[in-house]
Amino acid sequence: MARIPAPHLPAVRDRVVVVTGGARGIGLATAGRFAAAGALVLLGDLDVEAARDAARTVGAATGAPDRVRGVHLDVTDRASFAALVDEAQAWGPVEVLVNNAGIMPLGPVLEQPDAVIDKALGVNLRAVVTGTRLVAPGMVERRRGHVVNIASAVGRLGLAGGAVYSASKFGVLGFSEAAMGELAPHGVHVSCVLPTVVATELSAGVAATRGMRPCTPEQVADTVLDVVRRPRFETWVPGYAKGLFHTSNALPRRVRRLVSHALHADSSLSDVDQGARAGYEQRAQR
Repeated sequence: MARIPAPHLPAVRDRVVVVTGGARGIGLATAGRFAAAGALVLLGDLDVEAARDAARTVGAATGAPDRVRGVHLDVTDRASFAALVDEAQAWGPVEVLVNNAGIMPLGPVLEQPDAVIDKALGVNLRAVVTGTRLVAPGMVERRRGHVVNIASAVGRLGLAGGAVYSASKFGVLGFSEAAMGELAPHGVHVSCVLPTVVATELSAGVAATRGMRPCTPEQVADTVLDVVRRPRFETWVPGYAKGLFHTSNALPRRVRRLVSHALHADSSLSDVDQGARAGYEQRAQR
């Protein structure tokens, strides 16, 4: 897809950046990358103590403890999200929002409790809509800003065992593309980053597709920073995964299924190590 025809940020130094789900994994690495680039970073997380610890760690590592803050954020609560944005704006206008918060409860769609499904859709999809609606008006007014949504490879390719998670990430991609069409004429970028399996707690017990190694949170964070500096709508991590997806997608569905089975991709979310995953599943459901 062509790059979005809107102004981009020539640099992120002194820009206000908000990262949701910033206490761990991709969010923590992303906060670190922006802080190292000179941004003012507010990271929010449901676990406020972990958010504050993360902010202290990032601030110490970058030598700028007063430029990184961690606060409580419940992305499913609009008032909580709005309070986070207000706190960020004490520094200045929010120039970049990274909608990273996400959960991945796995299981057959016929067996997952309604409460788990509602939470997954609320955190992974509704919160992206909420965050965008909170920051985009100011960006439109200034004719500058960038919303980066962390989607997933399974937002393009649905896999058994992750139907609800896939649905939420498909939704993020659809929302983002439509929002880009609305906001780009006003100078505001909307981008999606699509990681494959990332070596974080969220993917505990999930094996990568045969021939593909898990990527690191730092690789995803590097991509997010690069996307802000050089805007484009869709970026996969690792990059070659996009080519594999589109090549496979050009095949007849019967052949795609055979290839997916040969690579063990079709069972990557259904045949998981439940013991390794138990702790994460319990925390995600809470």
